[in-house]
Amino acid sequence: MPGTTSTSSSTSQPPTLYSGRSVFGQAPTFDLETFSNREFVVKDFVESLSDSAVPPNRKSGPANQANAFDPKPFIRTFENALNRMVDISSDLEHRENELSAAVRRAEAQHGRAMQSTKTELDEAMAKFERLDSSLSGNDQNSVSRTVKIGQRLEELDRQRIRAQDTRFLIQCWLEVSERGELFMLEDIRRQGGGEGKVRCANIARQLMKISQRLDQQSWPQVDGAPVHVNGVNEGPNASKKKRPRHNTRELIEKFSETLEKDLLKSFDEFYRRENFDGMHDCAKVLYDFNSGASVIGAFVNQHQFFIDRSQLITEEVGGDPESWERLADPDAQAPGVEPSLQALIEEVKIVVQEESAIIKRAFPYAEQVMTKFLQRVFQQSIQQRLEMVLEKANTISSLAFLRSLQAARSAISTLIDDLKMHGLIESPEPASPQITMVLDQQFDDLFVPYFAGSTYIEREKRNLEELYSSLLFKFTIFHSRRRKAPTTLMKSLAKSGSEMLASARDVYVERLDSSDLAPAQKKMLLRIAGLKDAENAKAQTEIEVSTEDGVLSTTNTKRMLKWLAEAVGRGLELNGGNETARDVSALLQILISNMAEIYLETALDAASDLAALQETATKSEPDLSYVPTLKPAITIMHLLSTFIHTILLPLANSNISIRKDMTRSTTQTLENLENKVNNNLQHTIDVILNWTSRLLANQKKTDFRP
Repeated sequence: MPGTTSTSSSTSQPPTLYSGRSVFGQAPTFDLETFSNREFVVKDFVESLSDSAVPPNRKSGPANQANAFDPKPFIRTFENALNRMVDISSDLEHRENELSAAVRRAEAQHGRAMQSTKTELDEAMAKFERLDSSLSGNDQNSVSRTVKIGQRLEELDRQRIRAQDTRFLIQCWLEVSERGELFMLEDIRRQGGGEGKVRCANIARQLMKISQRLDQQSWPQVDGAPVHVNGVNEGPNASKKKRPRHNTRELIEKFSETLEKDLLKSFDEFYRRENFDGMHDCAKVLYDFNSGASVIGAFVNQHQFFIDRSQLITEEVGGDPESWERLADPDAQAPGVEPSLQALIEEVKIVVQEESAIIKRAFPYAEQVMTKFLQRVFQQSIQQRLEMVLEKANTISSLAFLRSLQAARSAISTLIDDLKMHGLIESPEPASPQITMVLDQQFDDLFVPYFAGSTYIEREKRNLEELYSSLLFKFTIFHSRRRKAPTTLMKSLAKSGSEMLASARDVYVERLDSSDLAPAQKKMLLRIAGLKDAENAKAQTEIEVSTEDGVLSTTNTKRMLKWLAEAVGRGLELNGGNETARDVSALLQILISNMAEIYLETALDAASDLAALQETATKSEPDLSYVPTLKPAITIMHLLSTFIHTILLPLANSNISIRKDMTRSTTQTLENLENKVNNNLQHTIDVILNWTSRLLANQKKTDFRP
């Protein structure tokens, strides 16, 4: 079957087994590669052996011989193949033994190499440990020798650098003194880079000292006296010595100015490009000229924040008119900080926090720059705006000024606290002690003019006196008209109270008539007094008052106490400290003078006068209309006593002597008021008893019979 033979041969690719002339096939020939082939298949290999065992002439023989099977060719073929495979197996085993022996020899050689390497490594480690031990301090002598060697090397390196710098410095001096040039320094300056410019600055400073020592003609003398430099007196023969042919001082100063301007220009360019490394190098060099004053001034003065603010400094303080009216109204809640000042404070907070990050990266002496920047912000922007706001508030009223001062101080204090917590150049950590001290100092400097001496408490006292005088104006007018010339001893004793009323009224009228009183404040005071204009206040006889105006009112009392409580709280916030007890004592005197003496005592004296008249009037039924006055008087006395003992006296605990004076004054005032109430009650009892006795005297004895 030719087709089968061809297919099998192409698949297993067996070797040629027969010759074209031989009748019987030859022994199969194959080697190890035959079995190593990846395409080797056992079935195909056996079939190829079987096919090779059949002679070619029998394959093409007649069909009648197909049934005759001859096994001998197959036996010979398979025996030969088996023998061949045994030979191959023997060769393979031999080769395997050789390879195994080679592997064992390689492993032994590798082990010896590893052992040798390990020994060498151990020796190297031992040497390293001995060296490390000698350097780490285990051996004191070795350490001492090592340290001395290191110090000596450092000293030699410093001497080498110093010698090179000295040589270059002498060359620069010879160049400037003999040829009037500084080309060597100019070359270093043009190289750019921070280190070269730092070196230029140092050399220029040293050349200036040499010039002052060796070229004194370039330096001015004082009154023709010889110049002493470093303890050396040049004397009158100094001019005979050889002098430099050029004015070295002017040349060096000119170079220094050029270098400084160049650095300032470079710093500004770096700042606009946000090149913080370049800014840092320039700032470091400029610090050697004048401790950084020029670069700090350039950075601060040319800052966009100050440029924009300088254009807005002439802007008037605006605000809602209604807000200013509420600010001047003692019964209304204060509206808070003036809007333009609040906007400035918020802008300052943002700008300072942003610039602190730039300053930290751009300046090696960031704390000094931050100090100058903060001083400029507070002393120029915030202080100028604060003064404008307070001037505007002062034109409204005293209370508007005090409230604006309180709101501004609170807002700026919050700004200071926020900046401290932010940390600025120490962010995210809190601010350093130096920056904290600067912020506190700037805060104190802003408000020193308003709290110096007794300036603040005098404003508070004047404001309260104006408010109290306005509130009690009609009350004083009513009782001043009620009083007449004294005709008895008791009325003569009561004349002092009448004089006090007249004095308080006159002071109030004069205050309204003064030119320093703002129109808005005058309007507010007239509203509190219940008047339409100041002319009515002048013409006292034309002021219409009713009986209600002369009666005590707990509502007015609460208003007075509320105003005083606001003043006390404001004083504690603004001017708290060692002067608190003294300020509270001054406010207590105002409260006693107005509420106790002018208000309560006047009402109780009026009731006492009416009660005294009823004692002498025996023909008609007594008029006891003054009795209802005693109840609000007692209520007001209780409010006054509670307010003083709860709020004012505890604030004076820091000063024992002032507290004693306040306690004594309060006790005397309350005792005086209580005595007046008791006298009124006694007069009332006497009037009732007299009238009852008169009625009983007119009764007949028979009227009492049951």
